[in-house]
Amino acid sequence: MDTSELKEILSRGEDSKTQFKTRFTHVDGLASEICAMANTDGGIIVVGVSDKGEIVGVDNLTRLNQWVSSAASQKIDPPVSVVTENIRINEKLVVIIKIPRGTNKPYAANKTEFWVKVGADKRRATREELRRLMQAAHSMYADELPVPNASLTDLNISYFKDFYEKEYGLKLEEDPLQLERVLKNLKLINNSNLTLAGPLLFGDRPERIRPQFIVKAVAFIGNEVSVSEYLDSENLEGTLYEQYRNTMAFLKRNLRKVQRGRNFNLPGKMEIPGIALEEAVVNALVHRDYFINSSIRVFIFDHQVEIISPGKLPNAVTVEIIKQGIQVARNPILLSFAGRLGLPYRGIGSGIRRIIAECKKEGIPEPEFVEDKATEEFKVIFSREVCLGPKNLN
Repeated sequence: MDTSELKEILSRGEDSKTQFKTRFTHVDGLASEICAMANTDGGIIVVGVSDKGEIVGVDNLTRLNQWVSSAASQKIDPPVSVVTENIRINEKLVVIIKIPRGTNKPYAANKTEFWVKVGADKRRATREELRRLMQAAHSMYADELPVPNASLTDLNISYFKDFYEKEYGLKLEEDPLQLERVLKNLKLINNSNLTLAGPLLFGDRPERIRPQFIVKAVAFIGNEVSVSEYLDSENLEGTLYEQYRNTMAFLKRNLRKVQRGRNFNLPGKMEIPGIALEEAVVNALVHRDYFINSSIRVFIFDHQVEIISPGKLPNAVTVEIIKQGIQVARNPILLSFAGRLGLPYRGIGSGIRRIIAECKKEGIPEPEFVEDKATEEFKVIFSREVCLGPKNLN
């Protein structure tokens, strides 16, 4: 980093990835700042600069270097690899501490303190945030955790037996112990409680257990959410397969059919390719963050369709990475069952690429893939610009 880059950073001010510090008065305080950034998205700490971006300089470089080494290797568990850089500007020394986005989350400072960044500030992680940090490190998965008060009575036993017999060619007897043993082997039950995967895959009205894990679909009038009337609105409940089927039905009845140069006498095609929509809906259902108590949303506006999934992309995954077909399993149990239960899920990381290819084939714009870290959402946004005008119900 040169002085011009540093001045640019100082002019932008602090944010979730940039922290200014005049000085540190104790190594524990430095450890908590490094911990917060490692638990979030990484970033830099600029030491020798006031909160307003004024350069004051580092007064004791030797002590600061010792504290950085001690904080990163001894005060944080697991240790964090940081890099420092010294820059002299206006005859004063500024130290840049570069903290990577952690890959072994959660990180604890001073043994028991779990910190995360919230904007330019930091705070102690909540219980739910700790679970999500553990999920990012692949040490905990939401779909395999037991759900309190969810038992065998909340499963559609007939549905599960039919699946089991068709999938494995084995018949399940009426013995409750055998059934429980099979469910345990498939990670659908933990002790006497269903795991989250159990009701989501084979539940009898799973929305009674987890009412937030549904799809909220709305077809708006115009292009704003803040309206009092809708063209169509529905809460889509049930198992993941039922949510998928009903979401696709909602999209099909609210989207136009167009000719796109085809013979007028031939039936029209959906304005957004059905395969692209299927992939986006299935990805939302099986890859969403189930540690976040929120619903998937499907919004249809005049100009675009948005499929909004709770949760940021997992671990170090980025939008560019998923476009290359690389995926990280956030809900491995759901993924292992999805294709076998009728969801068009292939499990080979091809979903995003298929969405792009289908849109390209039909001559419509590539959808936007947006990770909103502030609201912790992932959006797939399909353009409808070429389809303005009266709805064709053919």
